[in-house]
Formats: sequence, C-alpha cells, structure tokens
Amino acid sequence: MNETVSLLMKHRSIRKFTSDPVSQEQLATIVGAGQMASSSSNVQAYSVIAVTDQGLKSQLAELAGGQAYVAECPVFLVWCADLYRLKQASAPYIGDKASYEDSVENFTVATIDAALASQNAAIAAEAMGLGVVYIGGIRSRIQEVSELLGLPELVYPAFGMCVGVPDQEPGTRPRLPLAAVLHMNGYDKEETVQQVKLYDETMVNYLSERTGGQRTTSWSEIMATRLTEPVRLHMKPFLEAKGFMKQ
Repeated sequence: MNETVSLLMKHRSIRKFTSDPVSQEQLATIVGAGQMASSSSNVQAYSVIAVTDQGLKSQLAELAGGQAYVAECPVFLVWCADLYRLKQASAPYIGDKASYEDSVENFTVATIDAALASQNAAIAAEAMGLGVVYIGGIRSRIQEVSELLGLPELVYPAFGMCVGVPDQEPGTRPRLPLAAVLHMNGYDKEETVQQVKLYDETMVNYLSERTGGQRTTSWSEIMATRLTEPVRLHMKPFLEAKGFMKQ
C-alpha cells in the first residue's frame, strides 16, 4: 500500500485540537489542493470562507448546534456552493439569451464541486499532520449563517470543516463492507441488503466496545431513526429564496 492510499485509509474525524495555529501558508496549500479537484466543465462553482475570528467562530459554533470544536479549532472553513460568481462572470456575454443558473442541474453541479474540492483539501490537511472534521450542523440555522457571512444570492453554505493540529487519537470507524457499495456491471439488490446485515453486527460490536456496553444499536436502527426525524426541512424554501432550483 503506498503512502497516499495509507493516509486515506487512516482518516479519522478530529474534534479536539491543540492551540497551535494553522499558518496562512498551510491554509493556502489546503485550499489550493482543493482547487485542483475535478470540476464539472471547469465551472469551479464553489467558494471557501476561512473563519479565524474568535467571535465569529463562537457564533458559528452556536448556530451549528453548540458544537464547541467549531469555536476551538484555529480555522473553520465554510464550503459554499457558489453560482453567483458564474452568473456575474457570464452576464456580459449572455445578452438576451435565456440563462439557467437557477436550474436543479447547476445546483447539483455546484454542490458536487464544493464536496470534491473539500475532500481534496481534507486529504491535503491530513498529509500535513493536521486533522479535520466536517460540520453539517451549519445548515440547521442556515439563514443566520448565510447572513452572518454575508453570502449573496446563488451562494449557500453547504458544510463547514474544522482544521487544526489534533489533540486526540480516535480510532477509525468501521465502514460498510466493500461488497455493499461496490457493484459489478449492475446493482445487486440482494447482496447489498445481505452485506448490511453483516455490517450491523460489526457496528453493534464497535459501539459496545467503544461505550463499555452502554450502546448496542445496529447501523440499520440508527439509520431508521435518522429517516423518521424531520431534519432541516427549511432547506428547500431557503435554497429557493437564494435563487436555486427554480427550473
């Protein structure tokens, strides 16, 4: 196994950081590596807001559901799907033609672009000895996050990312068996269901060991709870008000 693959296989979410800062050079390298990720038609439909101001981080931590590590990490990156820049750049050349920056397809492209760039950035950070954790909680109060960061139309904060020097050594969390996600030449419905049953046993053992027997919930049970909770149903009207997904 080469060094890059080994690094990928050892990913852990880090939620406790030392007081060491992330330098501007490190930040530039991290985001620069993100920029080299694949982008649909080279639209590069994302932006990153690096938050280092302590007061601003504290506000974002509260808006993300009281996640203290957002305030405690040296830099908090907010990854935004961004079609505003695309609209402004192309406006002088469109003239009276119809424009589709508000289509579902372009929303999808921008969201995927942000995700691809962020994962490149995460790998770069880990290669430099830093740790990261993704924060989807910023979508819980997304309107307030958007206003706090001054995001214009056609820009939305997809997720955040804490970055810093790790101050903990968490173990790696078991993933679904490869056979549950890798299908050859077509989707195998029976196999993926069977593999989930095996994964449920793995997760029960993992959680039991991690919590000293206090939690023995299977992955399927956890997912059932997630699917039956009305989570962030405000996202659709928020995105529409921001100018997304209108056609």
